[in-house]
This record gives sequence, structure tokens and C-alpha cells, in this order.
Amino acid sequence: MTSSPPTPSMPSINPSPTRTTHLTTSLTSILTRITSSLPPSRTHPPRLVLVSKLKPASDILALHNPPTSHLHFGENYLQELSQKAELLPRSIRWHFIGALQTNKCKMLGEVRGLWCVESLDSEKKARELDKGRGRLWERVREEGGREGEEERLGVCVQVNTSGEEEKSGVPPSETAALCRFIMEKCPHLRLQGLMTIGAIARSRGAEPGNENEDFLKLKEVRDGVVEELGLEKGALELSMGMSEDFESAVRCGSDEVRVGSGVFGERPAKKDARVMDEVEGGGS
Repeated sequence: MTSSPPTPSMPSINPSPTRTTHLTTSLTSILTRITSSLPPSRTHPPRLVLVSKLKPASDILALHNPPTSHLHFGENYLQELSQKAELLPRSIRWHFIGALQTNKCKMLGEVRGLWCVESLDSEKKARELDKGRGRLWERVREEGGREGEEERLGVCVQVNTSGEEEKSGVPPSETAALCRFIMEKCPHLRLQGLMTIGAIARSRGAEPGNENEDFLKLKEVRDGVVEELGLEKGALELSMGMSEDFESAVRCGSDEVRVGSGVFGERPAKKDARVMDEVEGGGS
């Protein structure tokens, strides 16, 4: 696969060779660890979403370009996602993985290149996302559109499997109802699966034979939703596992893991983060 060429209006983004080598080496290490964690019964590794929040566009392009040609990148903030989606090739598949605010869901749904929203936790937010994606479809048609730009927006229902009050997500008992609502009432959305964030203490203590129980719980919830809604086996993915615990998640059957600092390194403070490095934008 080759990356889409930049649009004529796109500023020059030139990843440095040294940084590209570092990122590529880190990505290879993570992919090796994922493969090593696969249970014997599984032949295909999970999707890897690289969490690029607060990192410059050049880092993303370095890994999206050949030879790595990585497709999936995750962002936490609407404004940053919108800027990067405009600057970078349309071939990138963006994931929104941050906390959803109802008043921003419609705008989020309109972001071109957004492939999946991973943190959906209410009917109201689902309805607003659906409206936003519908508006994007209208705009694409008015502009003449491109094949594939009217795809439904993938969504994962976030489930609070740990019961921690400070965490977002629907309780396991309410998951099926929200999934049904998305399938029946949101024609511009595609129910992709369920997502959870494991409790940190459980993640740190996870090891083969003693896995994070939050991951096992999500698998149980998924199987219950599939049965209750009469879906085919494998119809709903499991999105679970981050930099500290993705190996446990893979062993528990995760279809997608999200890794950021394990590839990109430590993030800057939000106030210091820049989408474009000065040299990329032509500054001195």
C-alpha cells in the first residue's frame, strides 16, 4: 500500500530520517510483542491503533509512509483530530478515542477520514454523531464526492467493566440496549464492537494465567449482546488493551489494541503540543 499524495494546499511535512528510524523500530518492537502474545488458536493479530494525540503530524506521516504504511491512528481531541485529518493523507483511518462531549458529537461526525469512534456511551451522543455523519454525506454529494466517502461511521460502545465511578462507559447490564439503539435508530453509524479500559492495578498485575478480569468481563458482555440481539458470532469486535496492558488484552482475545507512548514516547504537555513543527510549516 502507498500513501495518498498530499493535496496542493497541504504544507510540506517532512519527517526527519532519525525520528523515522526511531519510530519504525519502536513500532516493530510493539508488533513483535503482539504476535508473541497471540494464543495458539489464533492466527491473525489484532488491529493496532497508534495513539498519536499531542504528537506532530510528521510523526504520523513517518509511520503512514512506506515501508511501514500504518493505517490506524487515534486522537483524543476534536480540534487536533480535525487539523490532522485536513493536513495528512486521506488514506489514514482515524479513530476518536477520547471522552465524548454531547455538544461536540455532531461536529465530530463530520470529520472526513474518521473511521471509528471508540468511546460512545449514550443514546444522545449516538444520535448527534449520526446527524453529523449524515451532514457529511450531504456535503460529499454536493461536492461531487469520492467513492467510499459515504461509508457509515464505525462506533464502539464503551463499557465500564471495572465499576470505577470516575470512568466513562455504560454498565454491562445496559450495553445491549445501547447497541440495539445504534443498530435500529442510527442509519449513518455502524456498530463495530465494544471497548473498555482496564483498571490500572489489574493491568499491572496481569500475566499468563492471571489476566485482567476487566478484559474477561468485556468478552462475556460481548457474547451476551451477540446472543440477545441475535447477531452472528464475530459480529462485534473487542477493543481493549493499551501500552501497559495490551499483551494481556491480546491473550484475552482483543481484536484491537491502542498503543501510544510505547511507539511515540512520552507526550508533551497539552499547552506545548504542536500539530506542525515550525520547520514543517516553513518557519525558522
